[in-house]
Amino acid sequence: MNESIEQLKEIIDKSDNIVFFGGAGVSTESGVPDFRSVDGLYNQEYAYPPETILSHTFYKRNPEEFFRFYRNKMLFPNAEPNNAHKALAKLEEMGKLKAVITQNIDGLHQKAGSKVVYELHGSVYRNHCESCGKFYGFDEVYKMQGIPRCQCSGIIKPDVVLYEEGLEQMTINRSVEAIAKADVLIIGGTSLAVYPAAGLIDYYRGNKLILINKSSTPKDSRANLVIHEPIGEVFSQVVEL
Repeated sequence: MNESIEQLKEIIDKSDNIVFFGGAGVSTESGVPDFRSVDGLYNQEYAYPPETILSHTFYKRNPEEFFRFYRNKMLFPNAEPNNAHKALAKLEEMGKLKAVITQNIDGLHQKAGSKVVYELHGSVYRNHCESCGKFYGFDEVYKMQGIPRCQCSGIIKPDVVLYEEGLEQMTINRSVEAIAKADVLIIGGTSLAVYPAAGLIDYYRGNKLILINKSSTPKDSRANLVIHEPIGEVFSQVVEL
């Protein structure tokens, strides 16, 4: 165990008011790729960049192409929680972790057993008919072909925050409150590039800000501890699973 991981272990051992803020990097070790990663293969298959397809305007104008992308790039029914998800669930169970705030929509934190999870960008596990409001779960929508439609013929929209759409106020309020009250804030698997979500960490007032990310972030200089290693590997060394 290297020095920075030992430091992290010591901070976690001493605190019972930890909040975790995470992004796409938390789920990549579960085989869920970051939807923003574009390669040559992507360009052969899609005529638009991911940010365009995942916008409210595009969804309204071209729902067929939106759902083709959504099914191929956003839904991973076989993904399982990795050591980061499991460690966070364990810390919550031990009474140390007060909340997980995530930019991910894959539900893997809940699958690992986490109870208090604030999903800033929504979840693929919740879907509603835009006409009558009927709820549909993940499996029902996953099995549908083309544009998923309700019995009433309305389009079933995933409860996922698209570009141009606002975040849900209640989720933001709870996240801000958890961060502001936290003794330790651990930020993991995020480049902190997506706003307004990334702006939430400015509410942290403490002096135990920990950043775990493979690459550097704009907040590295503000952090009290920076670890540039895969997050699942880091957590498996500090929390006994």
